Amino acid sequence: MSTNEELQSTIGKLISPGKGILAADESLPTIGKRFDPLSIPNTDENRRAYRSLLFTAPGAEAFISGVILFEETLGQLADDGTPLPKILERRGIVPGIKVDKGTVPLANAPGDLITRGLDGLPDRLKGYKAQGARFAKWREVYGITDRNPTPLGIEANAEALAAYAAICQAEGIVPIVEPEVLIDGNHTMERCSEVTEAVLQAVFHALHRQKVILEHMVLKPSMVLPGKDCPPKATPEQVAAATVKVLRRTVPAAVPGIYFLSGGQGPEEATANLNAMNVQFPNLPWQLSFSYGRALQDPVIRAWAGRTQNGPAAQEAFCRRAKMNGLARSGRWTSVLETSA
Repeated sequence: MSTNEELQSTIGKLISPGKGILAADESLPTIGKRFDPLSIPNTDENRRAYRSLLFTAPGAEAFISGVILFEETLGQLADDGTPLPKILERRGIVPGIKVDKGTVPLANAPGDLITRGLDGLPDRLKGYKAQGARFAKWREVYGITDRNPTPLGIEANAEALAAYAAICQAEGIVPIVEPEVLIDGNHTMERCSEVTEAVLQAVFHALHRQKVILEHMVLKPSMVLPGKDCPPKATPEQVAAATVKVLRRTVPAAVPGIYFLSGGQGPEEATANLNAMNVQFPNLPWQLSFSYGRALQDPVIRAWAGRTQNGPAAQEAFCRRAKMNGLARSGRWTSVLETSA
């Protein structure tokens, strides 16, 4: 199989109708923050047990097309000794891998960050691919203030995302390109829209310069939202209209899928906002779906609470949340379904 055929096969599976992508790539400190409120020790075994529970949830494959893994998880085994990526593969779910190495301050751009991890990336991708990964994810973050992100911050982050995507495709790995405009702050929805548009314009210009094949990538953006310290919250209809307006201005039709991150939204809020986009704009050139982390997992962690006997209830909570988002992907979700579930 040629590299292009390999990429096309992977992208075809990832954008399957009615499905989205689970982000289960939390770093060790981040998953510790999820476990702490429930007094779950952040141990290798607890992380393995929890993620194994997610990956083996009966029926989840009807709504989940891919899972982004943390590097540690790529090498872990299920209870029966099967590698976790192989468990996913057997269920028709594509294993992926987070490949960035986190953020550091960007020189000469006070308040902006840049993501590390390009050094040695081709060799790391070869190793991840041998372990079963077929797609990758790289995240750049953009905080909003009156001055940020700066023009330098926007350009430097776009170049990093594009370089990562080009390297992935050269290795036969589908890149998920994730420019996250953060919800932190008291900025207005209009300011978020302005920043998101500038960020996405820069990203796609950089992808073009790096000769990234748009048909063989997935965009994972944030929705256009007011800052979490800027009341009131926007309605799903307002979020849908503002987000799609920016996407139409910036994202080429060649991109097959836009899979939103939840970015601090609550589980039902993220579902309602995705649903509104698909209700109001049913004929867009891209698939609009989800690649949620906390918005899929928060109910699961609470149901599990680190106790083996709670496994079935936790898996049921995961499948319910995945189903709600699967319905939202085609505009068929309603709040009544949440209540009945």
